[in-house]
Amino acid sequence: MQEISKLRVRISQQDVHYGGGLLSGSQLLEFFGDVATELLIRHDGDEGLFRAYDSVEFLAPVFAGDYLEIEGKITHVGNTSRKMEFTAKKVITPEPTVSPSAARLLKEPVLVAKASGTCVVPKELQRKKQ
Repeated sequence: MQEISKLRVRISQQDVHYGGGLLSGSQLLEFFGDVATELLIRHDGDEGLFRAYDSVEFLAPVFAGDYLEIEGKITHVGNTSRKMEFTAKKVITPEPTVSPSAARLLKEPVLVAKASGTCVVPKELQRKKQ
């Protein structure tokens, strides 16, 4: 059984870093880290540590008002390592030209970022036996 974790977030004005309400890529990495933490807790009963990203791609801009779905899955389990893959997709976008509070559900989610990496849970902290 493959463990999958999802996080849904709305990007607020407080989250953005750049002019024009643009989100920093580092915030997306933080979301990936949150998903990795949940996956490790579900799999091992411990938060573990993120060791390294193998790849990170930022594919589309994210702005204040966008809604994102962040998903991660464990793709390989080693003795202490867990390889993971992550995606972030935009599912709702604001429509300020319609009204200040208008938004639109996208017909197809837009892939805004993807990454893969490795987390580690020391053997002595693994509380769930596989």
